Amino acid sequence: LLRKRRYDIIWLQQEAFPWIPAWFETALLKSNVPIVIDYDDAFFHRYDQHTSKIVKLFLKDKIDKIMSCADVVIAGNKYLADRAVKNKSKKVIILPTVVDIEKYKPVAQKADNSFIVGWIGAPNTAKYIFTIQKALEEIAQEENVKIVLVGTGNFKLDNVPIEIRNWNETTEVKEIQSFDVGIMPLDDSDWEKGKCGFKLIQYMACGKPVIGSPVGVNRIIIVNGINGFLANNTDEWLKYFRIIKNDFALRIKMGSVGRAMVEEEYSLQAISPKLIQIFNNLLEERT
Repeated sequence: LLRKRRYDIIWLQQEAFPWIPAWFETALLKSNVPIVIDYDDAFFHRYDQHTSKIVKLFLKDKIDKIMSCADVVIAGNKYLADRAVKNKSKKVIILPTVVDIEKYKPVAQKADNSFIVGWIGAPNTAKYIFTIQKALEEIAQEENVKIVLVGTGNFKLDNVPIEIRNWNETTEVKEIQSFDVGIMPLDDSDWEKGKCGFKLIQYMACGKPVIGSPVGVNRIIIVNGINGFLANNTDEWLKYFRIIKNDFALRIKMGSVGRAMVEEEYSLQAISPKLIQIFNNLLEERT
């Protein structure tokens, strides 16, 4: 940042100096170099909903101030974009999270009796699986059903037989391709409303039907009954597990629709030209 005048654009993810008051960061950012700030999580809630009163006192509006000094705020969904608009950011553009469809590809689905319910993520997001524990417990008792969790680390779900697989960048696509349905359960709280549905997009890119909690951008990505289902409670999760499990043709159809949606709306190939145009427009405005 001290050498920022060498550069044409500053492209910043979220913030440059976590846990440091905004005045320090905005002072370093201040220049004639255009600033693009990118948000794919509700990072402002890390501060304004912190349990520490001291953190709230000094940092509750930190992200707001950074947003307001940016030339462009790129938000992964409307919830994040609304926060930037509220803070009178100069320009706010929604660009969704994407995957490379040359990497994430469907494979021929098996027509045997096995049924794999799959989840992929990280240890810090595995907590959401507990929200559907009862539904998983019941569906796991049915014949030929397997629950596969990728990337949870050391994780235990009482009364639910689960298979835990380590996450690895080189094998993650293959793991998703082995699923029959991909799931994204969430809590219904402010932090989750800022999430951008990356799991769903990964599953859909691999041609898998999806089931998710009707929270935040999940409501946009999942078209209920078309590429998957939005499940509000245990009964609905169990109902939709069984519908997808027992209807192979529906599985194929939903997976195909989801793949087409990713190609058009959530792929690197579709969205990167829009990002490049944002940069080019900024440069043209400055010259």
